[in-house]
Amino acid sequence: MNRKLLDPSRLSPGAVERLAKFHPEVIAEVQQAIEAEALVVVGMAQNPHVKNVRKALGAAAIPFTYLEYGSYVSKWRERLAVKLWSGWPTFPQVFLHGHLLGGEDLTLAALKDGSLKNQLTKS
Repeated sequence: MNRKLLDPSRLSPGAVERLAKFHPEVIAEVQQAIEAEALVVVGMAQNPHVKNVRKALGAAAIPFTYLEYGSYVSKWRERLAVKLWSGWPTFPQVFLHGHLLGGEDLTLAALKDGSLKNQLTKS
């Protein structure tokens, strides 16, 4: 991966402990979903990008699992935990066969070029 990440050796023991305790139930729920389901959309209410992805997948008759964590004013900590875990800064976060596909732009591009449907039918 070319993206720079803080080396784990630069985290204090207290920081490691705090991160491990930051909404682990949410991370466990997302992990369980992406391991069990072919396509998972993680999002939030009132976000137009999440709505666009869900609408596009529905129009393409592609089944998916949707996990929603609050809206702009609620559950922001739970969403932050997901962002810290995945490394993706925005919502939606779309997972295809357990791998992060990306957000709205990358998902719509994969729908348009057919690669999303191709990947779904491979497994």
